[in-house]
Amino acid sequence: MEAYIGQNDLASHARFGRTKRNAIMFGPPGVAYVYLVYGMHHCLNVVTEPDGTAAALLIRAVEPIAGPDEMREARLRSAVDRLGRRDEAAAERARSRIAAMPAARLAAGPALVCAAFSVSRADGGVDLCDPVSELRLETAPDEIAPAVRTGPRVGIDYAPEPWRGRPWRFFVPGSPALSMPSDVGRRVAG
Repeated sequence: MEAYIGQNDLASHARFGRTKRNAIMFGPPGVAYVYLVYGMHHCLNVVTEPDGTAAALLIRAVEPIAGPDEMREARLRSAVDRLGRRDEAAAERARSRIAAMPAARLAAGPALVCAAFSVSRADGGVDLCDPVSELRLETAPDEIAPAVRTGPRVGIDYAPEPWRGRPWRFFVPGSPALSMPSDVGRRVAG
């Protein structure tokens, strides 16, 4: 995941102030902020600060611990919906690629998270802390928490320093679901 904090963060969608697109980022905490990238890929964020303060965590990847078959089906539906109408051959290649994909790679990128969980802009504003919501955050099963490392955020070349270099990307080194190589960051969080 990656943190985007406040209107002063020049990599954040909030850098231009409150707009129709980013209004959800301004609170309340615990809700989904979903937006489109390149006009076709959804990205899921969790709003993190109190009402009025724009901040969110971009969910860059999810390593499946349950439901990989459902995630694969959702990825297949997403690919066919996006490609099938325009290019049946490309849709068939996507079907084959997704069918053969290791479960750990099904949600290995921000847009893939949304495809694997069928998240769209319609989910913007959903309370991710509501235990009965279809889209929600849950605690991990009882196990030892993995070591988390930090590094610079990725894909924000438009932002000037110090924003590009801030160690606001959090990841588990060696996870097969990483959306970018783990050598991007080397500092231990904590």
